[in-house]
Amino acid sequence: MILTVTLNAALDVTYGVDSLRPRTSHRVDTTYERAGGKGINVARVLAALGHEAAVTGLAGGPTGGLLRDELRTAGLPDELVAVAGDSRRTLTVVSRDGGEATVFNQCGPRVSPGEWETFTDHFASRVRGATVVALCGSLPPGLPPDAYAHLIRTAARAGAASVLDTSGPALLDALVAGPDVVKPNAAELAAVTGRADVPAAAAQLRALGARAVVASSGPGGVHAVTPNGAWRAAPPEQLAGNPTGAGDACAAAHAAGLATGAPWPDVLRESVALSAAAVPCPVAGDFDAGTYHRFRTAVSVEEVHAAHAH
Repeated sequence: MILTVTLNAALDVTYGVDSLRPRTSHRVDTTYERAGGKGINVARVLAALGHEAAVTGLAGGPTGGLLRDELRTAGLPDELVAVAGDSRRTLTVVSRDGGEATVFNQCGPRVSPGEWETFTDHFASRVRGATVVALCGSLPPGLPPDAYAHLIRTAARAGAASVLDTSGPALLDALVAGPDVVKPNAAELAAVTGRADVPAAAAQLRALGARAVVASSGPGGVHAVTPNGAWRAAPPEQLAGNPTGAGDACAAAHAAGLATGAPWPDVLRESVALSAAAVPCPVAGDFDAGTYHRFRTAVSVEEVHAAHAH
């Protein structure tokens, strides 16, 4: 079983417009509303691939009720822990003419120390049945900066591997716990290391404690630095659509790879194929099955010389 953790769950709202232009009104012709947050999106992808996936994290208030209702409708096991505050909403505006997405993220409800303690107790109990834990997304206000480090250590004591997909201080403060896979995008990687060179920045995160670093570069594919070598994987072509779910699909592929023990080149092919297949879909958490199966054998994977952090 793969347990996904979304500490800042959200009700994701997606608007489709012909063209996004500043300082003017827009007619929204398509609207989607569903439970979201990175970990929930990862669980959707894993379930579609046939893996047993469960959702935990924090949710509360009327918005939390709506997202829990949608999880039930989607058939995803809901093990979210209640908080007093109202869960956040996110708004994504997808412009069809340029294939670009503009995202507005609320901060989320403040979590009290007591609520955090309740969640960590729940997590320690639940993770004993998991093979892999995917820890994804931002930390809501009120959580300690080392929240992910605590969960990674708890998972390791229970024998579960960890995939971490977050950014900023939450990412840096988690590295000391030794997550098995860290999956920042290139911009997030540069922000926490100050390095524009992706291989060197990935090597720096490994030096700080990550066992493997997979940096995604959108249409450019991924660069992976692992204990077994370094690889670059790229899709055979670029696709238009909504790229907001591509990173979550990539994280799902790595969680599945840890669960099955697949070799790194195979995992990277899966991650790039799934990421690309997410782009044509209007909402995060979905992927186009035809594109995925077509790309699985067409993704190029090249072994490269691993950079070293200085």
